Amino acid sequence: MRNKFAECLTQLAKTNEDICLLYADIGNRLFNNLKEIAPDRTINAGIAEANMATMASGMAQMGFRPFIYTITPFTTARNFEQIKIDLAYANVPVVIVGTGSGLAYANLGPTHHSFEDIALMRVLPNMKIVCPADSMELEALMPELLKETGPVYLRIGKKNEPQNYSDIPKLTVGKAHLCREGQRVTLLCTGTALHIGNQVADELLSKGISAELVSMHTVKPLDTGFLSTIPADKLVVSIEEHSLNGGFGSALCEWFNDSDWEGKVLRFGIPDTFIDQLSGPQAARDRIGLTAPDITSRILKKLSL
Repeated sequence: MRNKFAECLTQLAKTNEDICLLYADIGNRLFNNLKEIAPDRTINAGIAEANMATMASGMAQMGFRPFIYTITPFTTARNFEQIKIDLAYANVPVVIVGTGSGLAYANLGPTHHSFEDIALMRVLPNMKIVCPADSMELEALMPELLKETGPVYLRIGKKNEPQNYSDIPKLTVGKAHLCREGQRVTLLCTGTALHIGNQVADELLSKGISAELVSMHTVKPLDTGFLSTIPADKLVVSIEEHSLNGGFGSALCEWFNDSDWEGKVLRFGIPDTFIDQLSGPQAARDRIGLTAPDITSRILKKLSL
């Protein structure tokens, strides 16, 4: 997905001279094409993520449209104070890009895992959170981000994420995207977890259970218009590659509770623990039960089947 991000940003920068990129000393070759067309707007800010966020705030207030880019924990947790004050409080149009989100860097251990980033960004006023499922959703959403007048957190994967579409979907920030229709269960997935949801829908269908599959690419604001149409007798299942504390599923439960919805929500994500000594992302998912067979089994149990 990071390659598609670089490609899309380069294409947008060709026609929009306000677009600029600040990156924290990673992806130097990744942005070679962008450097060729916009050398003065492609800035290596060094390993100084907090300063990078503040630089972006100043540039945005001068009329530029900055993107700041690095590995997810370093572009959210390391510079949280600067994001809070210089971006969210100032309410400036800066896109904070976190690459390798969730379990993408599983083999590098907790320093590179990002289980808390959605929770951190959710709590900030003015902040929007966009989590594309794959490179096609990313391509569809990139132009939409430039329509935003405040800060956006763009949570992306790393590379080789499974594709969920045959064509580029039509997406709008803040609007859920229906991928499959179904009557018994609604699978609400955000980010790269959409491919897991697709597998779960297939497994449920093989057992005679019709499952609706929805890409909730925008975690904040939630598409409450869509959520309000889900009947209370339909089991809602949230799937995310983020901590179960404060993430997408938490946001759903908060809204459902406040709206007096009387249905049931079953959440899947990363438990309240650090995960280490892994060979890769799939090994991590296997360990914590974030796989289609595990999720399907728990759904069947919830449905008493």
